[in-house]
Amino acid sequence: MKKIIVVFIISFILALGLFIGVQYYLTTHAEKGALQVTSSPVSKVYLNNQYLGQTPLCKCEASDMLNAGDYTIRLVPLDTSLKEFQEKVTISSLVLTVVDRKFGKNALSEGSIISLSPLDDKKNTQLLVVSFPQGADVLLDNQDIGKTPLLFDNPTESDHTVRVGKEGYNEKEVRIRTPLGYKLTVAAYLSTSTTELVSSNASPAAQLTGTPTPTQEENQ
Repeated sequence: MKKIIVVFIISFILALGLFIGVQYYLTTHAEKGALQVTSSPVSKVYLNNQYLGQTPLCKCEASDMLNAGDYTIRLVPLDTSLKEFQEKVTISSLVLTVVDRKFGKNALSEGSIISLSPLDDKKNTQLLVVSFPQGADVLLDNQDIGKTPLLFDNPTESDHTVRVGKEGYNEKEVRIRTPLGYKLTVAAYLSTSTTELVSSNASPAAQLTGTPTPTQEENQ
């Protein structure tokens, strides 16, 4: 009888310790999100003036994720003849924010910022598309859905192609996936169509991961 009681107590302590450990992990990571940054050519990445490293950069591991909140991101090309890029970004809890930039001379730079934010209605999806400059045409899977800035309700929960274009500018194409319960925001920075951009030096792997998704913890 005593052995049974001892075994029960040990099992209870182990189970309690595991529960506390899981709760601690979820608590410490629930308010963190991931950030992926790619650029061509290679750039230094600063977040609120704190140096994070060089592109391609991904703060995607659980131990490496960032506190949720609003930040100023700054990309400084190693090629000093190119102008740095600075913009506001929002890191949301347990999701990935993706920043991509292709630098060119004067108005020849282009890029995108893709982010997710949770909706109150977990059965709804939203797509917000903004562009610089504004007033660009937006095509979702080759269907014209309006001009920027544009909020599109209930795109299907699947993979999509968003194309943003305006006369006098190069068209920007972004592949996305819209998950239930989230608003996906695409900010497209269009380059003028006069000359070619600086050729890309970013790694192929970094260029292929441009769709933010809920992290593993969110899906569990």
